[in-house]
Amino acid sequence: MKIVVLGAGYVGLVSAACFAEFGTQVTCVDQSEEKIDALSKGRIPIFEPGLDDLVERNVRNGNLSFATSMVPAIHDADAVFIAVGTPTRRGDGHADLSYVYGAAREIAQNLSRYTVVVTKSTVPVGTGHEIARLIRETNPTAEFDVCSNPEFLREGSAINDFMRPDRVVIGCESDRAAAVMKALYRPLYLIETPMVIAGLETAELTKYAANAFLAAKITFINEIADLCEKVGADVQTVAKGMGLDGRIGRKFLHAGPGYGGSCFPKDTLALMRTSQDKGVPMRLVEATIDVNNRRKKHMASRIMAACGDVVKGKTIAILGVTFKPNTDDMRDSVSLDVIPALQEAGAVVRAYDPEGMDEAEKLLPGVIWCKDAYEAMHGADAAAILTEWNEFRALDPARMKAVLKSPVLVDLRNIYKPEDMRAAGFHYTSIGRA
Repeated sequence: MKIVVLGAGYVGLVSAACFAEFGTQVTCVDQSEEKIDALSKGRIPIFEPGLDDLVERNVRNGNLSFATSMVPAIHDADAVFIAVGTPTRRGDGHADLSYVYGAAREIAQNLSRYTVVVTKSTVPVGTGHEIARLIRETNPTAEFDVCSNPEFLREGSAINDFMRPDRVVIGCESDRAAAVMKALYRPLYLIETPMVIAGLETAELTKYAANAFLAAKITFINEIADLCEKVGADVQTVAKGMGLDGRIGRKFLHAGPGYGGSCFPKDTLALMRTSQDKGVPMRLVEATIDVNNRRKKHMASRIMAACGDVVKGKTIAILGVTFKPNTDDMRDSVSLDVIPALQEAGAVVRAYDPEGMDEAEKLLPGVIWCKDAYEAMHGADAAAILTEWNEFRALDPARMKAVLKSPVLVDLRNIYKPEDMRAAGFHYTSIGRA
């Protein structure tokens, strides 16, 4: 089979490489000549474990190629996947669908045989039907079907999520389109991956509902963590006791500074706006967004409190700036709230992140970037862990204490045990623990 993937961003590139690994002939298209030139030379513009090897292998075996135009690949493609960005629209919080609709019009202009047009981008309910309308308007003779195939990729483990997913959701309105999609995902049938076949609207809403639920789960345990601190309970044990209940599950019950990234913030906001427009406001989603935004802004206060509430003239070491480990993604990272607040309060910030510093440097002016965690902590009045990179789990407390000016550690990811850090002589602050 042959497909075209429009968009060489995170979702598009991972999807293109994984479909190629399945044996599909894939052309990945992006308007950025710089990005396509880099990919053609084996340079990957994002950090995702294993992606460089996957791309290199499939380019070498001829299953994966890159181009700045969908012509001529679309003319014999069985399906075209739209995997362009759907950022939050400035001003009203809705998803910005301009890239999606632009792609739909371009597809329409180049359709010459039956083709399944698939939305891989996260799009609000009703987008699939609007894409179909735009294609018919642009090319009345086009033979096509529109499908929704939302992605459920976690940054840092995206390849495994694609190759061994919990489920594949396919929204379509014809048996012909469903047959094409099932053929593309045939390797997953062989490992008995659940396939959810539904209508367009159902598939589109499933993606938003899943992300909103997970965001709410994170926010719930963060509020429980705040209560734990007041009553002397341990949030990690509470979370374990909750998560062992099969109806709840253990995932996403990790207290911390709040969620960020490319999906949860924009998807919860888009779902909230859609529900309000339809006259069925979702109060739980609205509360989730509000609580999370407040929490991220409050994290700087926790660091200041550990420093005696005054950080003017003090140096703070920040360990980890990406929104989660195993990615270089800075979108809606808690560091974008914490670091400017510390700087505004008069602190000097020294920071280190294993993968995110190139991107972070563009977004966080005035930060002193360091080569490793110990250099960041050298001479600092306090250190704060914002991202749970594995290398931060194995820091030497004695060496940390030796390089820090004051033995103050604010652990916003609960990496260490309070009793161990107190025994090592640290003034230690964590989340949801006495």
